[in-house]
Amino acid sequence: MSDNIITAATVHLDVDAGSDPAAVITYLAENLGEAGRTTDPSELSRAALAREAKSATGLPGGIAIPHARAASVTTASLAFARLSNKVDFGAPDGPADLVFLIAAPEGAASDHMKLLSSLARALVRPDFVAALREAPSDERVVELVDEAINPAPAGSPSTSATPAASSAAAAATASPAGAKTAKTLSPDSQKRPSIVAITACPTGIAHTYMAADALKYAAERAGVDFHVEPQGSSGTTPFTPDVIAGADAVIFATDVGVKGKSRFSGKPVIESGVKRAINEPDKMIAEAVEASRNPHASRVDGSADDGAGAAEGSASSLSFGKKIQQALMTGVSYMIPFVAAGGLLIALGFLLAGYEIANKTLDSSKTLSDGAYIALNNSLWDLPAGGLGQYLGGVSFAIGALAMSMLVPVLAGYISFAIADRPGIAPGFVAGLVSVAVGASFIGGLIGGLIAGAVCLAISRLPLPQWARGLQPVIIIPLFGSLIVGGLMFMLLGKPLAWVTTQLTDGLNSMSGSSKIVLGVVLGLMMCFDLGGPVNKAAYLFATTGLAIGDTPQLEIMAAVMCAGMVPPLAMALATVIRPGLFTEPERENGKAAWFLGAAFISEGAIPFAAKDPIRVIPSMMAGGALAGALIMAFGVTQRAPHGGIFVFFTMNHWLLFLAALAAGTVLGTVCVVAAKQFGRSASRQTAAPELETIPA
Repeated sequence: MSDNIITAATVHLDVDAGSDPAAVITYLAENLGEAGRTTDPSELSRAALAREAKSATGLPGGIAIPHARAASVTTASLAFARLSNKVDFGAPDGPADLVFLIAAPEGAASDHMKLLSSLARALVRPDFVAALREAPSDERVVELVDEAINPAPAGSPSTSATPAASSAAAAATASPAGAKTAKTLSPDSQKRPSIVAITACPTGIAHTYMAADALKYAAERAGVDFHVEPQGSSGTTPFTPDVIAGADAVIFATDVGVKGKSRFSGKPVIESGVKRAINEPDKMIAEAVEASRNPHASRVDGSADDGAGAAEGSASSLSFGKKIQQALMTGVSYMIPFVAAGGLLIALGFLLAGYEIANKTLDSSKTLSDGAYIALNNSLWDLPAGGLGQYLGGVSFAIGALAMSMLVPVLAGYISFAIADRPGIAPGFVAGLVSVAVGASFIGGLIGGLIAGAVCLAISRLPLPQWARGLQPVIIIPLFGSLIVGGLMFMLLGKPLAWVTTQLTDGLNSMSGSSKIVLGVVLGLMMCFDLGGPVNKAAYLFATTGLAIGDTPQLEIMAAVMCAGMVPPLAMALATVIRPGLFTEPERENGKAAWFLGAAFISEGAIPFAAKDPIRVIPSMMAGGALAGALIMAFGVTQRAPHGGIFVFFTMNHWLLFLAALAAGTVLGTVCVVAAKQFGRSASRQTAAPELETIPA
């Protein structure tokens, strides 16, 4: 067997490995560690659980394929468990009793990846799955897997999973559970439809190839000509031009960007996440055949290439609200690096030259900050009166201020990009710049970015002559999109949005006493509600864009948001220390990392805990965050830096009070989560951690 990717030592038949995916994954990871396949089983299990949190790995038919790449994995390996008690891995038809943990090295060679891909393809074949369930010994499982990843030379590599399985047998197998069988073409059909498909998942190890073969078998059952290009880790063989030219429709079953998307420009398209192709391949083939005959079907946009992959499920079935949320989150995600870089550079400027470099100085017709004035009017050979420290502080502040000035344009530009792809970037940036110019700030950026994306998308769908289509993405859409959205912002929307921004700012400035504390509570709840999700980002965006105003209430809001956002990782880290028995080994390892993540104001450090037990973790974290936010507002703590946590204490007016608020919120969050886990978990969950700690050798 090539490279001994699986051995009898990594196979376990009819075992009870735990009651949840984390327990099973940890069991198999430690088994690979005992077999010498990984130097750090806990790292492998953390990587697999992180992948599990992004998308469940359960498949129809009682199968689960948790998988991950990890630096500690010494060679591509498989660990297999046939479970005596089924565990729910999120499959649509119920829990799984057959679990493969696929472990790949960080820089896995292509031959290893091909072996893993072959196994993934075999798992869509009912005969292979049935043989695994009936295997009488560990050695028989090893033989079956060896036959699947090293098919007989006479068989087709894409259809032969075992020596007994031929392409015809694969085509005759039943469709996956829950799938609706497509209608076979009638004998008198003049032309068999030709469908091409792209499949791709984030890791490119398993789902990519399972989806490819599931669609291929469904096409054979439906009597459809079919070609598939799996864009995975074992390499990609692109379609030839004649295959694309002859295709009547295309399927994009992807969770990541499609490589070379513009090759299919104008083709009818069916889009989904990769798991839908595994679960409902017959239905997707039927939809593609129908789209090929429908002149009004959705088509591939020739102006876009390598765009974001479709979300889980059908892209066309997303609600309007979900599409808007995705666009807003795209804008925020691109904006955050500007916030982090700019804010920390400003903080460094304060450290080197003092807060006075933020003061305004009149220079001829320009009003500049002292920091910008120092940077523009001096050099290393002509230092200002304050010396090298003041000069470097001024330069750092000036660079940071310029980066922060890009927040609203970047926000608007990438909201538009999320809606209209690359042609929407320029009009979106224009909308953001106009919003800043008219005083509409981030509210104007949000509205302007959405309008720019909608306008550009509408222009891209205009029926233009062939000679003009080449000009559309680089000239026509940017020109008219910028003109329309810029005109709307200047002539109609700018003043109303600026008025809303002014009223909001004035309202914040007038807050005092109990109303200010209520605001701190609300901000704390928002920061801890989804730990880096849209609600968290909305509160953070509200705080960071207000820093440009520089008023005390805005600086207090920034302090409240930062303090509350630090609570969840720190609270979970403290809970794993105080009551380690309530947490699994991977959770305790995550708790060690959470100390630093919380100290650095990275709320996402609590996500592994929240993903596994959201009902107990999230409300507990919200309680701690609300207390921290309220205390910050009550103490009047201000924060001039938008990021950094404890590493930017020098930008606070009362850092000891900030620490007091942070400690109070962390302790409350810890007490709540420990109480919830202690008194709210089931009897089976109570025994999960000890089982994980005493896995037999």
